[in-house]
Amino acid sequence: MTQFKKTSNGWVPIVASCMVVFWPGAFIFGFPGIMAPYWQELFQVGRGEVGRTHFFLLAAVGIFMVVSGRLQEKVKSRNLVLFGTILCGGSMFLPGFAKGISIIYLWAFLTGTSASFILIPALTIAQQWLPEKRGLASGLVNMALGVSAAVVSPPIAHLMNSIGYIKTTQLLGFCALLTGLVSIPFLRRPSSDFSATTAAANLSRSEHPLTLKQILYSRSFWSLWLAWGFAGAAGIATVILSTTFGLARGLSMEKAVLILTAFNMTNGVSRFIAGYLSDVIGRRLTMGITFVMAGVAYGLLPHVTGLTAWITIATVVGFSFGTVFAVSAPLIVDCFGIERFGTIFGMVFTAYAFVAGPLGPWLSGYILDRTSGDFTLVFYYLATLCFLAAFLVRYVTPPALNKREII
Repeated sequence: MTQFKKTSNGWVPIVASCMVVFWPGAFIFGFPGIMAPYWQELFQVGRGEVGRTHFFLLAAVGIFMVVSGRLQEKVKSRNLVLFGTILCGGSMFLPGFAKGISIIYLWAFLTGTSASFILIPALTIAQQWLPEKRGLASGLVNMALGVSAAVVSPPIAHLMNSIGYIKTTQLLGFCALLTGLVSIPFLRRPSSDFSATTAAANLSRSEHPLTLKQILYSRSFWSLWLAWGFAGAAGIATVILSTTFGLARGLSMEKAVLILTAFNMTNGVSRFIAGYLSDVIGRRLTMGITFVMAGVAYGLLPHVTGLTAWITIATVVGFSFGTVFAVSAPLIVDCFGIERFGTIFGMVFTAYAFVAGPLGPWLSGYILDRTSGDFTLVFYYLATLCFLAAFLVRYVTPPALNKREII
């Protein structure tokens, strides 16, 4: 009863946390997938060069997620989110005036930067309001981040045909600014007495908390880091490959977008489901099951035909991809505590940025260009990454101060 009274007052900042991450998620997970064929034709570039867009997105996230995590200890969360919101909405005006693919890379880098300054404060605030259900809290915020692309992808495709490319990007930028500025005033952390209760609960889980150096030398950290990189690469590749694959199989752009929409829908919804499920059956088991499912789905993809089958497989991959985001955040708190969450989450995210980008969209696009569009080889490769991630996550446990746990 007491817990309900405390957390019930926190649903407003939790909802605000979900709103501020909506448009960054739409721009990262949806916009490049829709624009990929258009950018190829407009700038006369190949799939590999378009796929490189996500490298710049993720590189920015990897660099500035750590910065955001460290700044959160000194700067108000609202100020970080305000900076990220202005950068996110403002940078969307760039693609409409791009004369070459390099401007798209700049937009991608700025958008990834903006997401870094928005996501960590949003996740931290949500988990602080629901300390005993961190998987649920993380799942709600991550659901908004992921499902946003599924919500806006069909309208963006429609706007492209009705009002054109430039006006579409300008409208999207305005929407991102408005949504963020309206939501920011409602972002707030719990009161001091509630925070003290939360801190005591976390301290009881670890009588001997590790130093930052010990965390970075632990097997748990690097197992999670690599799992993020491999699972992230397999998931984010679908953002670029989904529409390209559909068009290569003879679908119209409107139908090909449905594959991307299905991926993004479960990418979003799974974050809530997986987050809640991880509170019940455990973080590692939840992640391991979904990673294996995605590997099997990728292995089957070259051997099935029809839009329904492709959409079904995209939903499985999307579910696994969403699980990475939703469950990793509370798993980090389980292993290392809430006090260092921002810093450790940012460091783990560098794997997604610097491993997932090159191994996912970039390398997949390169393989397609070199093999004249051999999707079978690409999907087998992505399936392997999923299985590797499932194997690694089993080693992510609260590290102890002994030689077997510390590398």
